[in-house]
Amino acid sequence: MGDYQEMATVYPIAAWDAVEDAKTLRAAMKGFGTSESEITQVLCQRSNRQRQNIADAYTKQFGRDLVDDLKNELGGNFESVIVGLMLPTAHYCAKQLHKAMKGAGTDEETLVEVLCSRSSEEIMQIASAYELDYGTPLLDDVKSETSGVILRLLVLTLQGVRDERFYDAEKAAEQAATLYQAGEAKLGTDEDAFVEILSHVNRRQAYVVFEEYKKLSGRTIEQAMSEELSGEILAGLLAVVKTLNNRAQYFAERLEAAMKGWGTDDTALIRIIVSRCEIDLGNIKHQYEKLYGKTLLSAVKSECGGDYQQALLVLIGDA
Repeated sequence: MGDYQEMATVYPIAAWDAVEDAKTLRAAMKGFGTSESEITQVLCQRSNRQRQNIADAYTKQFGRDLVDDLKNELGGNFESVIVGLMLPTAHYCAKQLHKAMKGAGTDEETLVEVLCSRSSEEIMQIASAYELDYGTPLLDDVKSETSGVILRLLVLTLQGVRDERFYDAEKAAEQAATLYQAGEAKLGTDEDAFVEILSHVNRRQAYVVFEEYKKLSGRTIEQAMSEELSGEILAGLLAVVKTLNNRAQYFAERLEAAMKGWGTDDTALIRIIVSRCEIDLGNIKHQYEKLYGKTLLSAVKSECGGDYQQALLVLIGDA
């Protein structure tokens, strides 16, 4: 398994002036109508840190809050993209988690996507942003909004039990045997064994565990789990396995799921593109094309319309 080189699609631009950008944005929002294309050109082609600097410059120049002005001038999906880009990434993810837990029912799939696909360090940053923004610890809200095995999985994820350094080939063979005994080798499934092992292993360890599992079972761990488990816990554990195996592929599949069928799941589409564009959206694009035989750019063009389509296309970058 080679090293995973993350490729973003949005980078800081070298020659830029926060004050000039602030002036461009103010002009785009003043008077009759709003120039969505100018807002897109500025904010979708700057890094998150540069956007924070632009917001500071905007307040100094005009005595106004840039995010408030954007919210007043924009609407719908375009507003979701642009205002999402203005939040530091950890705070953006915290907002998605809060949205997934508040109101009627809990969107466990989003909780799993946001929490189970990130490193322990990223999770710590999201948890502290959450407490800062909403006044309660993320762990407390997760405990009150979820239950059963999915709760255990999310709690272990939030507690940062994954050992990013540990690697032991002998232990990997033992872990594979434990998973086999917990699932295929018995009647019924010991879901806790899956949760326990998959929450603790890092990517390198997981790779060997999954290879050992294949030797024992003759099937991939994903195939075995799909037959042994169901519902939210299957979705949760598959997300963990897929992100350990190939995180870009997991997000490519999530994007395809958001765009296929009747209507587009705009919320999921925006969340993934906004939260991954400065991390590994380049890898996700590559995996998407490999899996589905079309570019992510062309898929978004055919499934989305209006100003928000243009904003997403700029974030995705040229194929």
